[in-house]
Amino acid sequence: MSSMKSWLYVGLCTLGGLTGCAGKQAGREASEAQGSTAEGTARRGKRPGEKVRELDLNRDGKTDVWIYLVSGKGADGQERERMVRKEIDVNADGRVDITQFFNEAEEKVREEMDQDFDGQIDSTLFFEKGVNTHTQRDVDGNGKVDVWVYYENGKLVRKERDTNGDGKVDNWEYWQGEQVDRIGDDLDGDGKADRWTKNPNAQP
Repeated sequence: MSSMKSWLYVGLCTLGGLTGCAGKQAGREASEAQGSTAEGTARRGKRPGEKVRELDLNRDGKTDVWIYLVSGKGADGQERERMVRKEIDVNADGRVDITQFFNEAEEKVREEMDQDFDGQIDSTLFFEKGVNTHTQRDVDGNGKVDVWVYYENGKLVRKERDTNGDGKVDNWEYWQGEQVDRIGDDLDGDGKADRWTKNPNAQP
């Protein structure tokens, strides 16, 4: 990346809460399908009733941010435009890497990310009042969510994993403070933890 692209990349990753932004980029074909988690990251484009504002943040002559707006009345009864969606091309390859969705108060409620630039959404973050409460991830890149991460008051409290790809959680990781408290494993596939492992250094 050029220095300008690197700056844009770091800035957007920081703003979006993009953990592990750097990843496998070269040598992988992008899916052209449109959709939600684990589908392709082609631009959704303008929907009926929407206006689009295009920005070139890295000044390379190509649009890298698309802001979608709708018209309506605000709390004061006045007509205004509000943002409903933002699409961001982080690495200037012409594909959307981050899509953010906003409610009527223009608070971000969901963010879909292609963290390794392979053309597939691999992380979806959910927000309440601007705070990330829940994240879904496709870690193995097979198009299915296999990790669920939960937060309370901005702090990690639980991770759930589907380790064998059957679509069911079979590993639970509970956190206290800044460390793992205990880990549960489902050994027989019934959806319940059969074995618990306590962290000996966990807080009492």
